[in-house]
Order: sequence, then C-alpha cells, then structure tokens
Amino acid sequence: MSTYTRPVMLLLCGLMLLTLAIAVLNTLVPLWLAHEHLPTWQVGMVGSSYFTGNLVGTLLTGWLIKRQGFNRSYYLASLIFAAGCAGLGLMTGFWSWMMWRFIAGIGCAMIWVVVESALMCSGTSRNRGRLLAAYMMVYYVGTVLGQLMISKMPTDLASVLPWVTALILAAILPLLFARIVNDRSENHEATLVWPMLRLRHARLGVNGCIISGIVLGSLYGLMPLYLNHKGFSDAGIGFWMAVMVSAGIVGQWPVGRLADRFGRLLVLRVQVFIVIMGCMAMLTNAAMGPTLFVLGAAGFTLYPVAMAWACEKVEHHQLVAMNQALLLSYTVGSLLGPTFTSMLMQSYSDSLLFVMIAGVAFVYLLMLLRKAGPHTTPIAHA
Repeated sequence: MSTYTRPVMLLLCGLMLLTLAIAVLNTLVPLWLAHEHLPTWQVGMVGSSYFTGNLVGTLLTGWLIKRQGFNRSYYLASLIFAAGCAGLGLMTGFWSWMMWRFIAGIGCAMIWVVVESALMCSGTSRNRGRLLAAYMMVYYVGTVLGQLMISKMPTDLASVLPWVTALILAAILPLLFARIVNDRSENHEATLVWPMLRLRHARLGVNGCIISGIVLGSLYGLMPLYLNHKGFSDAGIGFWMAVMVSAGIVGQWPVGRLADRFGRLLVLRVQVFIVIMGCMAMLTNAAMGPTLFVLGAAGFTLYPVAMAWACEKVEHHQLVAMNQALLLSYTVGSLLGPTFTSMLMQSYSDSLLFVMIAGVAFVYLLMLLRKAGPHTTPIAHA
C-alpha cells in the first residue's frame, strides 16, 4: 500500500493552508499589540493565552475524535480557529484579544492532534517515520511561506484578517473529498491521556517530545535575540533563522526514512549527539552557516522521530491518546524552555542559550544510552 494515499495528501494540503494562517497570525499579533502601545507584559499575556488554549485543545480533542471521527473533528477545529481569527477584528483591547487568542489556540491544537493522529492511524509501523516527516515538512514550509507573505503584503489588521480567515475556511475543502477512517478503534473503550504519559516503554518518546519542545522553543524564541545582541541587522537575523528552519525542512525526509529503516533509537541517539556538537560549535564561534544548518537539521527533526518511537509502543486504539500526550509534552517543553533559558541569559550571558540546549540534550542522550538490548518489535500495527 502506498505511504502517501489520497486522504493523506488531501489532509496535508489542508494543513498547508492552516499553517500559512498560523504563521502569519503568530508573527503579526504581537506587532499589532505593539502598535496599540500595549505594555510588554500584556503582549506576553496575550501570547500565553494562545499557548493555554493549546493545552486545553490538546486535552479535548481525543474525546471529540472518539465521538465525531477525524473528518468532523477537523472541520470543527478549523471553524474554531477561524472564529478566533475573525474575532480579532470584531473587538479590540487587551481582555478581548486574550479571549480570541485563547480560542484560536484551542483550534490550532485540535488541528494538530487531528492531523497527527490521522496520519498515525493511516500508517503502519514501517512508514510512520515518513508520514511524520512529510507532516513536519509541510508545517515548516508553510511557516516559511507565511513569513514571505508578510514581507510582500500589507500587514495592517483590516487587510490581513479577511484573507487569513478565508484561508482557514478554505482548508476545510480538501477533507470534504476524502474520508479518514479509524475502524479499529471503535470497539475499544476511550483511552485517557494521563496513563499514556506514565507508560514505561514509551517514556523515551514522551521525554523526547519534551526535550524537542525545549530545544525548538528556545531556538525559535531566543535565537533572534542572541543574533541581535551579536550585532546582526534584522535582515541578517531573518536570513540565519531561514537557514536554520530550511535545514529542518531538508532533514525531515532522510531522517524519517533512516528511522523507518534502522530504528528510532539509533537515529535519536545520533540526532541528540549532533545537537550537542552544534551547540558546542556555536559556543566556540565556529562558522555560523554550517553550524546553524547542522543544528537545524538535527534539532528540528527530533519531534517526529520521538513521536514515532512512542507511537510504535502502544496499541492501535491508543494512538489518538498517545498523540495528545506527546503534543501536550511538546507544548509544556516549549513553554518552560524559553522561560528558564531567557532568565539565564538575562542573569549571566547570551551563551547560556546553547549551554541550556546542550545540557538538556545531554540528559536525554544519557536516557537513550541506558536503553539496553535490541530495538523491540513494534506492536502498533496498522
């Protein structure tokens, strides 16, 4: 059976449109708030409300998929996200924008859980790495294209909201022509999220998603600040960030294929070791181009491999709950990582960015090296 079936391709097409909208809004909302002269702490609170919505959406989606299926859950998630987007133009002010970004956060997290779970349930233990690699490639390409759209189009609120809302609604259309079925989960009791976090044999995958959240959250949120303090212009910062994200795009397919062929454990060990080496190179002022490319290629591919590891450790009917648990772990990591890293950078040195990333990666590497014995046969057959 082909890895990239018609429903998978249509699902990824819808994800591309949604990712464009997410990228545009995540960049412009803080700028719109700044233009309204809101204090920095209020801008931060609006951002936090979005991530709080992510946590709520992640916890709700498994229950929704169990009762409504993948297609209807996807439609509802897109409509919630569209409402959160359109609401920004209906009411202005700190409290109202906190509410609308919270709603948008719920919709976005629901979209991610639906898409990731649908891909996991559509695949097998032999091709899930490639499916998740395709998912991450679409996500990163959409993110880069969203930034390019911002640089080429008007960015005022009245100009952006109509076409972004239309883009979100258009993302519903591909799934009207495909049905994603998960028949094998219908005869099982609903699986809860919290037990998935405690599964001993899937713990390395869960921990990997937390580490991935810390690494990517710190790189996304604090690398521009690090480069700014180094004296780079805004254009230069944008270029080097694009190099790093592009490396993540380039690395997705080969890393996913290697993980499917040689096992997730070996690939995770190599990835984490490369992240540590990349951080050490940044600390020793090595050539920035190759260093950021290597760091991006290894760091931005951690999440899908760790997710595939955890998902092959559970039964098929547990995949949706496991995906919720993994996205929840990633979100927690992406919240905690930049928070603690920024405090260290403020108190000591900007170099603590790479010390922190290398430190958590080293701890995870020790966990991976303690895994004794050969890679076990996956039981999550599809």
